[in-house]
Amino acid sequence: MSEKKAAPHGWLILDKPRGLGSTQAVSAVKRVLRQGGYAKTKVGHGGTLDPLAEGVLPIALGEATKLAGRMLDSDKIYAFTIQFGEQTDTLDTEGEIVERSDRRPPMAAIAGVLDHFTGPIEQVPPAYSAVKIDGKRAYDRARAGEAVEMKTRAVTIHSLELAGGREDAELRSAFATTAGRPDPYDPQAPLELADSVTLVAHVSKGTYIRSLARDIAHALGTVGHVTYLRRIKSGPFLEEQAISLDKLEEIAKGAPIENLLLPLEAGLDDIPVLPLDPDSAQAVRQGRVLSEPPPVQAEWADGLHLATLHDVPVALMELSGGTAKVVRGFNIPDVAE
Repeated sequence: MSEKKAAPHGWLILDKPRGLGSTQAVSAVKRVLRQGGYAKTKVGHGGTLDPLAEGVLPIALGEATKLAGRMLDSDKIYAFTIQFGEQTDTLDTEGEIVERSDRRPPMAAIAGVLDHFTGPIEQVPPAYSAVKIDGKRAYDRARAGEAVEMKTRAVTIHSLELAGGREDAELRSAFATTAGRPDPYDPQAPLELADSVTLVAHVSKGTYIRSLARDIAHALGTVGHVTYLRRIKSGPFLEEQAISLDKLEEIAKGAPIENLLLPLEAGLDDIPVLPLDPDSAQAVRQGRVLSEPPPVQAEWADGLHLATLHDVPVALMELSGGTAKVVRGFNIPDVAE
C-alpha cells in the first residue's frame, strides 16, 4: 500500500458552476484529495454560493480552514442580471411568479437610481434564504407554506455600476454586452427601455443580491428577479485565480496539488508579516505572550500580524502596547527546521 501524501494547507479557488451547492463543492474537493492519495484533510468553504449562482468559491484546506470565518466576513463583488416584469417568490428563476408588471424602465432611469442603493442601506432578506427565524431556516419555513416575516438588516453597497459602464476595467472586460449602446448617463441619448440589465456590485458581508435586485426594480416602478448571478471576487480572491471542476479532477488523477493550491497566507493579503526567530516561534507555538520584538524584527506596530518562521505561517497575533498575543495558531510543518 503506497504511503499517503501529506495533508495540504491552503486555498483552492473554485469556479463553481451553476447547479452545484457549496457543500457539494466541498465534498468534491474531499473526494479528489482522497483519490489523489492525500492524508485525511479538513476542508471548508469561505462563503456560501447558492446553487443557482456561479463563480468564485474559496475552498480552505487544512490549517486554512481556521481562516474561513474571516473569509465569510469579507467583501464580495457580483455581476448579476435583473429581468424586469416578473417577481418570483424566491426572487430568482427557481421560484413561482407572484407579481407581474408591463412597465419597463428606461436605461437612463436605471443608471440614475443606482446611486440611491450605494453606501449604507437597509434591506430585507429573501424569505427563501438561510436566515434563521426562531432557530429554523427561513427557506424551510417558506417551503412549508408559512408566512415568513423577515427583519431588516443593515448592509453596505460599496459600489453599484452598469456592467460595461464605469466599473474598473478588469471587471468590465467580461461584460461587454453593452458595447455599442448609447451611454445611459448621456442626457442626449435616445430613450431605451430595458427588459433586463446586468449590474456589478461590490458589497459587504450579509448582502443579498436577490433583495437588491427586487428593491431596484421596485424603485423603478416595476418588478423583477435575478436570472444570472456570478461572484467575481471574494475577499482577496479573483475569478482569474479560480479553477474549473475539470481542473480539480486532475488532482484525483495524480496531478500535484501544488500547481493549483494558493498558500494559507493568500487569504491574509491585507495583514503585515511578523518574522520570528526559532526561539520566538517556539514560544508562540506554546501560546506564550511575546513582550519584545524577536531579533529578526527590530520594531513592531500595533494591530493584527501574521507571524512566520522561514516564511511558514505560525500564528495570527495581535500586537498591542508592546506585547504580542496569539489569536490563532497554525500547525504547519516547517521543512527548514
